[in-house]
Amino acid sequence: MSHVSSQPPQGKPPLRTVQVLGGGSVGSSAHVRSLAAGLVARGVRVTVCAPTELDRIYDFAGAGASFVPVPRRSDPASVAALRTACADADLIHAHGLHAAIRSSLALPARRVKADGRRTPLVVTWHTRAHAEGARAQVQRLLEKRVAKASAVVLGTSSELVDRARSRGARDARLAPIAFPAPRGAEAHEDPDRLRHKARAELGAVDRPLLMAVGSLDRHRGYPTLLDATRAWRALDPVPLLVIAGEGPQRGALQRRIDAEGLPVRLVGSRSDVRELLAAADVAVLPSRWESRSVLAHEALHGGVPLVATAVGGVPELVGDAAELVPYGDASALAGAVAGLLADPARREWLRGRGLAQAASWPTEDETVAQILSVYDELAQPFAH
Repeated sequence: MSHVSSQPPQGKPPLRTVQVLGGGSVGSSAHVRSLAAGLVARGVRVTVCAPTELDRIYDFAGAGASFVPVPRRSDPASVAALRTACADADLIHAHGLHAAIRSSLALPARRVKADGRRTPLVVTWHTRAHAEGARAQVQRLLEKRVAKASAVVLGTSSELVDRARSRGARDARLAPIAFPAPRGAEAHEDPDRLRHKARAELGAVDRPLLMAVGSLDRHRGYPTLLDATRAWRALDPVPLLVIAGEGPQRGALQRRIDAEGLPVRLVGSRSDVRELLAAADVAVLPSRWESRSVLAHEALHGGVPLVATAVGGVPELVGDAAELVPYGDASALAGAVAGLLADPARREWLRGRGLAQAASWPTEDETVAQILSVYDELAQPFAH
């Protein structure tokens, strides 16, 4: 990543920020790693507080940040660990609802600085929970608490910005994030060789390959996706659907795949999702709700035609560069995928549109610059 350095003026101490992650979705964790690197390059001191396993994956120290292991939200020690880590911070930036709740608890009195200002809390809402019934009521109360405790709420989609405002946020802004591009050896691999290798491993050398990626949770829409595969069995050759991810629905999905003889493979969590996706003929996103979908990012950046549900922030993200269908409509989903497989020209058009749409998204540098401008604004002394 190239940067225009914005080191603090001589004699002025660097801004001290703490970035707080909770469970750490792929999107939020990758964003924090990218943000930490960009902020450090601009002279900001960064401490990342997150579960230890996330540091093993994302190497926050390698980005120039200090790392403080903080247990997941279910561990009562997490608030105490955060309180210690945040003691000297000029600004706290929490990523996700539960990280924000713990951050607000870690600063119960919202420590007042020498100049009379309170330590500001910035919160990025990357997504929203999929609670129902009584849990939905609790979720609403938590969202209200976070919205009111935050100096600024950054939403990764317009819908999340509206949601924050409806929960009482004083200042809610759109802040679409960028996900890191391939680095190192991954960026220089021969794409044709990687494609052939992935298709051979998955058993799709002589048949169309469809890819879905995401945790095996109810809100991902996989039951509808399995419904759609029944229609694809009439195609010749029969496409293979590969789903990468783990979650509580794996057992139920596998039992249904086996019982109905569906052309579907569950391959679990994978570290090579980008390569698998690049080998696909079509990517499929059947979710009930998404904000700034990592799969949509990867598909469009990689020139892979995408069929997705028209939910949440998806239409705003992809524009006309994907086939959009209603959530829960297996017939529409099956028809859109079958139509693309039968129409190479349409797939090629979507590849071009996807690359153009991806080029319009913020870069990592632009994302860091936007967030740093928020920090600078909050760090200014109050006018008297």
